[in-house]
Amino acid sequence: MDFRDLYLEFAKLDADIVGVSRDSLKSHENFKAKQGFPFELASDADETLCKLFGVIKLKNMYGKQVLGLERSTFLIDREGRLAREWRKVSVKGHAQKVLDALREIEGV
Repeated sequence: MDFRDLYLEFAKLDADIVGVSRDSLKSHENFKAKQGFPFELASDADETLCKLFGVIKLKNMYGKQVLGLERSTFLIDREGRLAREWRKVSVKGHAQKVLDALREIEGV
C-alpha cells in the first residue's frame, strides 16, 4: 500500500512499479482493484522470474518447511540493469527507501 501511496512520487521520476507473485492474473486483478493499486501486478505462475531473481526460499509455516517467496524489491535502472536490491523486506518504510534510492540514482 505504501507503493500505492507514493505512486505519484515514483511517476514524477518516470519509474514503473510492477508487483510480481505466483498468484493468477485473476486474483491479481481482484487484489489490485480492492487495494486501489495504480500499477500492474504480474503473475509468475511458472516461477520463471522467481527463480531468476532467487526469491524462492524454504520457510517454516506452522512447523513445516515449505517453499515460499522471500519478499524482495529490485530496482532496475533505465538501461535495464539491476541497480539495487532489497531482500527479506520489512514493509514499514520500505517504499520510501526505494524512492530515496531511485532519487539518488537519478541525481534528484
